[in-house]
Amino acid sequence: MKKKIVSLLTVMALAATTLAGCGSSSSDTAADTADSTDAAATEEAGDTDTAEASTAGLKAGFIFLHDENSTYDLNFMNAAKAACEKMGVEYVAKTNIPEGQECYDAACELADAGCDFIFADSFGHEDYVIEAAKEYPEVQFSHATGTKAHTEGLDNFHNAFASIYDGRYLAGIAAGMKLNEMIENGEITEDQAKMGYVGAYTYAEVISGYTSYFLGARSVCPSATMEVTFTGSWYDETAEKEGANKLIEDGCVLISQHADSMGAPTACETAGVPNVSYNGSTASACPNTFLVSSRVNWEPYFEYAINCVAEGTPIDADWTGTLETGSVELSELGTNVAEGTKEAIDAAAEAIKAGTLHVFDTTTFTVEGAELTSYEADVDTDADYAPDHEVVSDGYFHESEYRSAPYFNVQIDGIDLLNTVF
Repeated sequence: MKKKIVSLLTVMALAATTLAGCGSSSSDTAADTADSTDAAATEEAGDTDTAEASTAGLKAGFIFLHDENSTYDLNFMNAAKAACEKMGVEYVAKTNIPEGQECYDAACELADAGCDFIFADSFGHEDYVIEAAKEYPEVQFSHATGTKAHTEGLDNFHNAFASIYDGRYLAGIAAGMKLNEMIENGEITEDQAKMGYVGAYTYAEVISGYTSYFLGARSVCPSATMEVTFTGSWYDETAEKEGANKLIEDGCVLISQHADSMGAPTACETAGVPNVSYNGSTASACPNTFLVSSRVNWEPYFEYAINCVAEGTPIDADWTGTLETGSVELSELGTNVAEGTKEAIDAAAEAIKAGTLHVFDTTTFTVEGAELTSYEADVDTDADYAPDHEVVSDGYFHESEYRSAPYFNVQIDGIDLLNTVF
């Protein structure tokens, strides 16, 4: 099956059609009169009723790597429950499913239980979900952060993710503004504006995340540098807390993370070090240090995919949500952010949406002292497997445009890795 690449234009179109169901179209135009607007509202209401009726009786199954104690999994759970409740779809979940044969077993159990749509939320689940999809061709399966949907050629297996690097960049602006405030207040000098980052693995998803965050901070605080440590686990509260404490001991004055527990945020709260969290606000647990959090909002995708199942229309093999689709979000700002943070974030968000700001603008960073002018990424964009695809053009690295899962795995200057054993 030929891969369906979701361009920015396609994604924007999906945003307009998701709530009304796959294949529907908006009737709103700039020239609408009051009468036609009323008619469009009536038509939209009818479309919504139709969508609700068409999803009645459907059952959606979800496979989560951990449970609600993981901020990563809780983010998926909340979105899945909200989408299912809104659409009148039965919600079934399996939690604490490892990235192994247990995932295949869970997927088969959900299919045998009558689930029409099954979704798994962790990178290592992919091969096992594919195996189940082959066993149950009448069931639609989707997987987050995966890379194989367009090369497997299965009509019932799909990948999805979002341009979370945009959210990370915006969160990085909050960090950079805080560093500037600390410099202006005499708490640190410009050359002490060192951030720390607790990562899980050395996967491209993590590298893309911490690099975009760093570039966001650098966009407002040019002297910022960063150290990254890796835990070798998506969820290990002890290791994440130890990693954050080690970074603080090394002189990092602000911490962020791509890891799923409260280990790093609570370490920051104890030490009085500002923190940028991930996948949800930690303001209630860390009121004195929380700045902001970025997350993927999965509701738009779940609604889109379930509507496709209901209407019997194809789900995109590889779907990328954006700021425009409501798939990338920031939390509310913490009480201790620097003055002007909201305005700086809002301005950058509008520039990203307008296409005038690109997170991986190659003029804003160097690799071994030189600008990155070319990069061939393994994005598996062709059915006959042609892995060397040029992803730098028009002055920026085109992340998540040739597949939804991140593939930016470049080590840029200004970021030091403390350990890379994973």
